[in-house]
Amino acid sequence: MLFYTQASLSSSFNIEDSVSHRIILDHVANQISQVNSNGVGYSKIIKLPSDNGYYELTINKNKLVIEYDNKKGETALPLVNVDANYRLISGQSYMITKTDDGIVIT
Repeated sequence: MLFYTQASLSSSFNIEDSVSHRIILDHVANQISQVNSNGVGYSKIIKLPSDNGYYELTINKNKLVIEYDNKKGETALPLVNVDANYRLISGQSYMITKTDDGIVIT
């Protein structure tokens, strides 16, 4: 009985952890899409939360990937033109800007 309870608690922590990282992934993807849907010169600043531990987001063409604790999740960025690869780190702030060449993140 104790093993079952411990396994059940561990599973619920993993699910909660996965959900919080999935929310971050979806939020960043949404922010990039919002900038992309506005005109050239539009920008938005995002701050990646650090209360979920260390994680990295990687933007490669039309895909956004989150990596944390040897886990990985990804989402598509449809209709977004990103020429460079970007690595975003938890706890940092970034400016997303739409330019003539596509999305730039600094």
